[in-house]
Amino acid sequence: MSETIRVTLKKSGIGRNKKIRDTLRGLGLTRLHKVVELTNTSAVRGMINKVSFLVKIG
Repeated sequence: MSETIRVTLKKSGIGRNKKIRDTLRGLGLTRLHKVVELTNTSAVRGMINKVSFLVKIG
């Protein structure tokens, strides 16, 4: 079974550039304080690193 990562959206994507908003949408984070569980892959880790200032991991 794959390891999963819990990611919570802590700050809004409003006012951010389109790439940041698209990355949040790709992670499944559409609303504040929404929590999603994602598989721990290098692609997901890279997306999380791009929006690390908006999300909380754990």
